[in-house]
Amino acid sequence: MDLHSPANDAHAEIRDEVRKLCSHFPGEYWRKLDQERAYPTAFVTALTEAGYLGALIPEEYGGAGLTLAGAAAILETVQAEGCNGAACHAQMYIMGTILRHGSAAQKKQYLPKIATGELRLQAFGVTEPSSGSDTTSLRTFARRDGDKYIVNGQKVWTSRAEHSDLMLLLARTTPRDQTAKRTEGLSTFIVDMKQALGKGLTIRPIRTMMNHNSCEVFFDNMEVPAENLVGVEGRGFRYILDGMNAERLLIASECIGDAKWFIAKATDYARNRQVFGRPIGQNQGVQFPIARAYAQMRAAELLVREGVRKFDAGEACGEEANMAKMLAAEASWAAGEACIQTHGGFGFAEEYDIERKFRETRLYQVAPISTNLILSYVAEHVLGLPRSY
Repeated sequence: MDLHSPANDAHAEIRDEVRKLCSHFPGEYWRKLDQERAYPTAFVTALTEAGYLGALIPEEYGGAGLTLAGAAAILETVQAEGCNGAACHAQMYIMGTILRHGSAAQKKQYLPKIATGELRLQAFGVTEPSSGSDTTSLRTFARRDGDKYIVNGQKVWTSRAEHSDLMLLLARTTPRDQTAKRTEGLSTFIVDMKQALGKGLTIRPIRTMMNHNSCEVFFDNMEVPAENLVGVEGRGFRYILDGMNAERLLIASECIGDAKWFIAKATDYARNRQVFGRPIGQNQGVQFPIARAYAQMRAAELLVREGVRKFDAGEACGEEANMAKMLAAEASWAAGEACIQTHGGFGFAEEYDIERKFRETRLYQVAPISTNLILSYVAEHVLGLPRSY
């Protein structure tokens, strides 16, 4: 059974081409990067040159003009082939804010260069140490000063900040106590990180259990041209929310890819590993966890597809996007557990790549939105229960 290609797949050709590209980046490549905590520059360059990172950018700006379904197929396949799209996946959903809310001048200036790879838009400055998931309580402040804004504050878990040319930054422009709603008074900016580095912008890497290129970022009187404000001042929170359904569905697609990789790896090993004169996969104790993980993956995959379908049709998809992200993350973790158990001690050996992928996929039960917040969303917005926070 081919775990990688859904029946009647409209994006089969794209998946095939992505597989070919990924074949040039085997486990050895990722293990070396993991050991050195290095950025996969060659892989990101290959994806960019093939046009995959510009998948959602309209053709008029030099992109592929694909739907979210096409982007989801790309990222799922990357993960299913044992690679890691986390180094660049944010570019797909961050640029949507510029596309939907940016000025004509901003689109003309940035989107073509993002599509060609001349510019990388991979840093998303939202989370802060003191506010965490309570985005409306963030403290980073951008004060208007003539034709520029002066930014002071701090962000944390800003992945890829060291390797991105641009950052999409969310900052408060009106004090919270001066707004009618807590979601008001937040604004979105495009920050030229290369220009600002050392001139009010400081980046410090955070070493984590996986090679995710996470950083904390400090702003000390950093200047941002007023023309880099995206949309209308004070409406930034709404702009960020617009892209979150896409973000969750794309991350969910990656988790489906991870689950497929784990299941294929476990199934192959269980079929061929002989102990006590027979394949270990003949034992129900080995079979059942893999089979259950497969069932979880397929159920999550169906919800991901429905969410993507609704997104591309312009329908409300908050329920599907949130639940798909949660269920897909749980499915990939369950598949990883089954894979390690199937391999026994070999599952912890670096050369099998399982422990690396296991660490990488664990992240998605925490970020970019935690499971608890998803459950809170479903309780309040789907089931109509009182707000819990």
